[in-house]
Amino acid sequence: MVNSYLPQQQGLYDPRQEHDACGVGFVAHIKGKKSHDMISQGLQILENLTHRGATGADPLAGDGAGILLQIPDAFMRAQCAAQGVVLPEVGRYGVGMMFLPRDAASRAVCEQIVADKVAAEGQQLLGWRDVPVNSTILGESVKLVEPTVRQVFIGCGANCADTEAFERKLFVIRKTAEHAINSLPDAQGKGFYVPSLSARTIVYKGMLLADQVGKYFPDLQDISVISALALVHQRFSTNTFPTWNLAHPFRMIAHNGEINTVRGNVNWMAARHAAMSSKLLGEDLEKLWPLIVDGQSDSACFDNALELLVAGGYSLPHAMMLLIPEAWSDNPLMDEDRRAFYEYHAALMEPWDGPAAVAFTDGRMIGATLDRNGLRPARYLITDDDMVLLASEMGVLDIPQHKVVKKWRLQPGKMFLIDMEAGRIIDDAELKAELAKAKPYRDWIEQSRFFLGDMPVAASENNLNASLLDTQQAFGYSQEDIKFILMPMVVTGGEGNGSMGTDAALAVLSNKNRVFYDYFQQLFAQVTNPPIDPIREEIVMSLTSFIGPKPNLLGIEETVPALRLEVHQPVLMNDDIAKLRNIDQLTQGRYRSLVLDMTYPVALGAAGCDAAVKALCAAADQSVADGYNVLILSDRALSAERVAIPALVACSKVHQHLVRAGLRTSTGLVVDTGSAREVHHFALLAGYGAEAVCPWLVYETIAAMNLPANVDVKEAKKRFVKAIDKGLMKVMSKMGISTYQSYCGAQIFEAIGLNSAFVAEYFTGTATQIEGIGLSEVAEEAVRTHHNAFGNDPVLATMLEAGGEYAYRVRGEEHMWTPDTIAKLQNATRTNNAATYKEYAKLVNEQATKLKTLRGLFELKSAGAAVPLDEVEPAKNIVKRFVTGAMSLGSISTEAHTTLAIAMNRIGGRSNTGEGGEDAARFKVLKGGEMLSDII
Repeated sequence: MVNSYLPQQQGLYDPRQEHDACGVGFVAHIKGKKSHDMISQGLQILENLTHRGATGADPLAGDGAGILLQIPDAFMRAQCAAQGVVLPEVGRYGVGMMFLPRDAASRAVCEQIVADKVAAEGQQLLGWRDVPVNSTILGESVKLVEPTVRQVFIGCGANCADTEAFERKLFVIRKTAEHAINSLPDAQGKGFYVPSLSARTIVYKGMLLADQVGKYFPDLQDISVISALALVHQRFSTNTFPTWNLAHPFRMIAHNGEINTVRGNVNWMAARHAAMSSKLLGEDLEKLWPLIVDGQSDSACFDNALELLVAGGYSLPHAMMLLIPEAWSDNPLMDEDRRAFYEYHAALMEPWDGPAAVAFTDGRMIGATLDRNGLRPARYLITDDDMVLLASEMGVLDIPQHKVVKKWRLQPGKMFLIDMEAGRIIDDAELKAELAKAKPYRDWIEQSRFFLGDMPVAASENNLNASLLDTQQAFGYSQEDIKFILMPMVVTGGEGNGSMGTDAALAVLSNKNRVFYDYFQQLFAQVTNPPIDPIREEIVMSLTSFIGPKPNLLGIEETVPALRLEVHQPVLMNDDIAKLRNIDQLTQGRYRSLVLDMTYPVALGAAGCDAAVKALCAAADQSVADGYNVLILSDRALSAERVAIPALVACSKVHQHLVRAGLRTSTGLVVDTGSAREVHHFALLAGYGAEAVCPWLVYETIAAMNLPANVDVKEAKKRFVKAIDKGLMKVMSKMGISTYQSYCGAQIFEAIGLNSAFVAEYFTGTATQIEGIGLSEVAEEAVRTHHNAFGNDPVLATMLEAGGEYAYRVRGEEHMWTPDTIAKLQNATRTNNAATYKEYAKLVNEQATKLKTLRGLFELKSAGAAVPLDEVEPAKNIVKRFVTGAMSLGSISTEAHTTLAIAMNRIGGRSNTGEGGEDAARFKVLKGGEMLSDII
């Protein structure tokens, strides 16, 4: 859709960061019996999910709601007959629900393109119908963006042998029409969107309140509109702008939750394009691309992926198990056949991971599944008259208890499925057992799988081209990296402990040379999005990674499984990287690896970095063309004469380049770097495409460290890897992501201090809100670090830089809290010395001029002429509108909470209790009439 409803990206706002929470449900008849009651009950469920939505300043403006049902044949036949259109038999015609531009000329252009695409695919356009709508119930803000709603009727052509083939053609027609209309000049296609185009189902939805759906679409009140199912959805825009096209249901799903890995999923889907083929779709497959267009919600992207899998030959439940697999790798209770099924499909596609309850249907089957963690609610009941109700909560329909046969909840990773053609509910165990035994997955796994750890050890290369100290300095090591980062890891097998918060300057504002990883920050679960406990929920998490080419996603008929090279976790030892360098001999030529150098002559300076990166990408292209299916990006060639390209720059650029070239799924990408030593560094390399990372300089450093007597070098290296693994699971869990495979390429980061042009080219899709530096400055910083390492500074001749990021150090990083500022503040408060406080205030105020913080970059504009005082509202009235937030006692302390309450009570403002209510002791009136209680 050409989305005309979301604001454009500007300032700190980015429409890609929109989130929502929702209510979802369906009602269906197990035996497939159609009735209008099913529609009425679906609308009743929707109305009872009203609390799952919201309204803004306009009480008649909804976040979005809708209903999906089977095409009511008798109703459609009567409507078309009134216009002189005779519909073919059921299954031989399709109905498309269309949102069209309100401008008549633009609408005519869109309709003509649809007609052209119908003819181009050998189908017959039977006619159009104006869908009656009741616009009077809409809020004024909704009316401004209300589309024209029409239905198109398409007859099945002679080139479609059955309904399945016709459905595939309708899919192609919709995608080709969308592509053509989205590319129209002068925004002629603005507002065009196809909620559904199918021979089986139809979607009525919009930017509506839950109770408006049945009123806005009079069709739904007609008793001849019948269906055996009704899938409904109420959207809640947590921090988003409601739009007509983002309302659910989509063509096959309604979703409550978050697909946290969507950026990576979309990138990997695009990367598969060139290598994908399908016996069923044939030449039509190419017409579907781009499969997923920019600007869609995570649910819409998921729906597109599901459509492709079903069109490509997967059954609906099979496709859902591929997209949202249950936790299998560390589940000792899982049947071996089912485990083999999931393990085989893990190489085909990474999970679409995150807390999600997804209801799905193709018009013949309807069901729902939960993510592997079960972080979204879904409960169901079955009645004695073969009705099934599933919703995000109970109580959405008033059903007498004596009619209820079974009542239960969907469990983590489980699937609930109704096959209305077979007239029965298929149990999760039965369904998955049948699919798991449909093909010899266990045999295929044994035939195709290589474990890197099981291969014989090859001779590893540990030779440095410079002294250890010079090499460490060239990669930006400091004394703090040894003391605070590495030592706790090699001693305890975990990260060192530290306090929250940092007062050091941002990397972009620092006057020190910072490693490039410092320009990114990790995102975390927020809004409606719970994190995972990586310790107690370890069973649902997996660090398994697949290195090498990916199989054909739509090769469902293939009987020769593609090769798969697995590692149990992505942090490689030097022996592992040596195996990869010699993988040709170890696999008898079935895998071939090539090392690509990430260094270039330092004599070229910062200006040489751009050309070096481009040469690296060209080398990657040629390597894939030459048949190498594992690429190792390595900076081991670093020396006094050669400077390393920042590993993250090289990794992300090569990954993005191969994705755009359609080659990424033809090869694996491993990073062999001296720069990575913190969990954050490994997380970034993974997030931007690295399937595995070897931190070779860390191992050299560990060998030279003064280790405790009870820890030898070999054990220390193992503990380091263990610490990074635990840290990666912690980082993944903060975003509600369970598997490394999903995290790889998912780009769950935000750039801080990098300009948008640089990010768009090298880290495509990553948010950067405050602008900043580009590649030339990043390269200059790397070159300066290199020169310092191999320079003549007497201080650096025998030791590393002090660092000073984690603790204040002379010659170290700038901090807001220095010994001088702390001493003056303590002295001023303890002695009540105003002069000392002024000295403290002067030091703090001067920090702005030293650019230690973003606010120091602000340039204040003059307010202009003063407003006359008699036009200004008195301060005593203004402060009555002051409100303190609902902060819990644990977050700000009881003392702070009561002080805020007293302050608000004094000025006539309002305060809030926070979680858990208010202590009864605060209801008492204090001496002088003061009140500790909150006035909400």
